[in-house]
Amino acid sequence: MQSKNKILIHACCGVCFSYPLILLRELGYEPVVYFVNPNIHPINEFERRYSELEKYCAANNVELIKEEYDHGEFLKIAKGLENLPEKSERCKRCFYLRLLKTVLLAKKTGIDKITTTLSVSPHKISKDIFEMGKKACENTDIEFMEFDFKKKDGFKKTSKIAYDFGMYRQNYCGCEFSLR
Repeated sequence: MQSKNKILIHACCGVCFSYPLILLRELGYEPVVYFVNPNIHPINEFERRYSELEKYCAANNVELIKEEYDHGEFLKIAKGLENLPEKSERCKRCFYLRLLKTVLLAKKTGIDKITTTLSVSPHKISKDIFEMGKKACENTDIEFMEFDFKKKDGFKKTSKIAYDFGMYRQNYCGCEFSLR
């Protein structure tokens, strides 16, 4: 049996990871999940999203790595952009922060490809996510894989899987600014 290619996938929550897991496995990848989300506020929301992702990964035999919560790190990059709307420069900086951390972990673990679940959301601009992913990988031997997981009914599929699995579904992106 041929071994699968490992890919480090940044995941924001279990809901958004559900369909990408299936697609990546169909494409011959072995996903390793990285939960790195300093943007999520408050901390109990961070823990709840992680717990749902942890259950889903355990049920599907997927390795999961959790980054410790450091909301101050997000607030630092969002400073001065707090009043901007969703899909703004604040979001791009947030994507970059999380994807840069994903690149650093990929280098540390010897995984040469990364991607993110962020593109499954119809509330995110995939072009911005891909731009930040490529930027995070600049001058490294890590490749950012552009998967627009919302394509071909990806969001609908991920929503159904999450519903069938009984997952908690949040109603905002994660940061306190998206709660508005």
